[in-house]
Amino acid sequence: MLFDILTLFPAMFSGVFSDSIIRRAVEKRLISIELHNIRDYSEDRRHNTVDDYPYGGDAGMVLKPQPIAGAVTAARERLKDKHPLVVFLTPRGEVLRHTVVESLLEQEAIVLLCGRYKGIDERIAERYIDREISLGDFVLSGGEIAAMALIDAITRLIPGALGNRESAEADSFFHGLLSPPEYTRPEEFEGMKVPQVLVSGHRANIAAWRRATAIELTKKRRPDLWERYCKINGSTG
Repeated sequence: MLFDILTLFPAMFSGVFSDSIIRRAVEKRLISIELHNIRDYSEDRRHNTVDDYPYGGDAGMVLKPQPIAGAVTAARERLKDKHPLVVFLTPRGEVLRHTVVESLLEQEAIVLLCGRYKGIDERIAERYIDREISLGDFVLSGGEIAAMALIDAITRLIPGALGNRESAEADSFFHGLLSPPEYTRPEEFEGMKVPQVLVSGHRANIAAWRRATAIELTKKRRPDLWERYCKINGSTG
């Protein structure tokens, strides 16, 4: 999968993408990441201006349509054989959930547009954007951190990206529930012991314990998630 990132701050990505799972996925050629500076597409060759005051008198600045249109058009041309999906990271987009991540796995290429300031000109959203995605009900300074999170979430689900596929399948949300508690050595720490079932070696009992604790945790911490799980699976809880 190819990720084509359009941003005003490409240097923000260097540290995140040069380590851990993403670095290994790039080395294995499971993913490819390209960074492009939106300023390079500004027709204002003197100042490379990309923002202006909003109509209507609101405070703040808005990204101008021309540089973004140029950047997205160039990305689509570069990736025309892969039919790229253009995603805008914005607080008003659909909330990023596991189901959203899974749906994006079908794409060969994704163009990620990272907004800044108060956002982008709405005419760009109407004509150039295929999908809008948000990390949640809060506002970041720009879309870069959201793009990093989205790429990480997608990459770990690509076969071969993780050393053990079962690790991803045990994550929260993979089966619609929060993941159960995890323990490692030593068996006793500061007077607290690992649940006996986990050291019993009985795989069926361990699986039953994991499912029961995952359900209990989901009910307690994410009743909205539990309600959705019950609707999908026909359970009454």
